[in-house]
Amino acid sequence: MQQKVEHIGIAVKDLKASEAIYEALLNTTVYKRETVESQGVVTSFLRSGPNKIELVASEDSRDVNNVINKYISKKGEGLHHIAFAVTDIKAEMLRLQNAGFTLLSQEPLDGADNKLICFVHPKSASGCLIELVQDRDIIS
Repeated sequence: MQQKVEHIGIAVKDLKASEAIYEALLNTTVYKRETVESQGVVTSFLRSGPNKIELVASEDSRDVNNVINKYISKKGEGLHHIAFAVTDIKAEMLRLQNAGFTLLSQEPLDGADNKLICFVHPKSASGCLIELVQDRDIIS
């Protein structure tokens, strides 16, 4: 079951420059920067009240096969995904598959911020990439 919007992901070319922009915009500071090697990305997280923003950049800006580089070359920088917190990611993945949604992985993957993740294909969700996230502390 989905609990809330966990974060909004924004694809960026230059993480350091984007951190400065969002720190000024939200009047806050980045509280966490993390490399997610399995995804080939570097992420930065900011909070604004109860809301989280995740800036996502490619680990290697020259890698034309990197998912973020592909996204930016096709659509430009900007909104990349909306993440929903779930308490049981495997059950939610099964529910969505049974409802006809296309998942981008068959098992949960390691994600940033100590999460398990799974993406729902944008073609299944009116053009928006959806991420399911479960805290690793919650064992399903």
